[in-house]
Amino acid sequence: MNAARTPLKLEVRVEDLPLKSPFRISGYTFTTVPVALVTLTQDGLIGRGEAAGVYYLDDKPARMVETLEAHRSAIEAGITREALRSLLPPGGARNAVDCALWELEARQCRQPVWKLAGLSEIKPRITTFTLGADDPSVVAEGAKALTEARALKLKLSGDTDIDAERVRAARSARPDVWLAVDANQGFTRDSLSALLPVLVAAGVKLIEQPLPRGREADLDGFSSPIPIAADESVQGLAEVPSLVGRFDVVNIKLDKCGGLTEALVIARQARELGMDVMVGNMLGTSLAMAPAFVLGQLCDFLDLDGPTFIARDVEPGVVYRNGEIWCPEAVWGGAA
Repeated sequence: MNAARTPLKLEVRVEDLPLKSPFRISGYTFTTVPVALVTLTQDGLIGRGEAAGVYYLDDKPARMVETLEAHRSAIEAGITREALRSLLPPGGARNAVDCALWELEARQCRQPVWKLAGLSEIKPRITTFTLGADDPSVVAEGAKALTEARALKLKLSGDTDIDAERVRAARSARPDVWLAVDANQGFTRDSLSALLPVLVAAGVKLIEQPLPRGREADLDGFSSPIPIAADESVQGLAEVPSLVGRFDVVNIKLDKCGGLTEALVIARQARELGMDVMVGNMLGTSLAMAPAFVLGQLCDFLDLDGPTFIARDVEPGVVYRNGEIWCPEAVWGGAA
């Protein structure tokens, strides 16, 4: 007969991660990234989770701490991942605890998370490396500096003329790479139509979140020769069915949907509905990229370059080599 386990202990704190340099997207500039760090301890084993939250929904680490403190007793009673999905809504607080539960379970079962998730293998994957919505000359310099990148994602601002220059600059600097653009809700249907010829000429392969959240219906009947991905337009599982016919790709972020548990369900449902799957990030350390890397094994596109923007990553960290990301089990989710 197995001995009863000791009570689960929750620890949560906020850490501010300085960036190497300001990072600009449509309507927002990041200089630091605050994250919530959760540790769950039981019988001498620990599980960890990191969450940045969803800034445009005011889902910030300080609020995550308040949420988790309000539910401390329920969590420390020995909550399961499925029960957590009922206790907390999608967002950063649930993500941090969910990921910590996955790692704790891996150590209790002596199996890595990827095996617990039902994967038969895990391997390096190509990831995009992101260029901010900067002056076209800066974009070109950044593209050239990313010498090992095989896929680039260019942030746009919604200014059609300067965005066209940015796209041309990125393509001219790196004619060899797979190229995506991310508007972060900065366009209208008309401005997107105006930019499309430039994107096609530049060989852009993916357009991410061109229109604002809430204006998804504007894509009804819109014909794009380039696949369109939903990011801000899909926060969790409940919103996936509404994307059909408007988007071709679902960009899953653990901070949005509330962790790896729901992310895996979203990936399966998106496939069933005929859409491709992408995994992205809200910036953070390798501790946040590691569970997303597990999901990335099931994805068509990976955007997991978050640690490259911060001044100091955790050790050990994910490895970027030859345009790919690899996450050793020692970073997060290993059995040991």
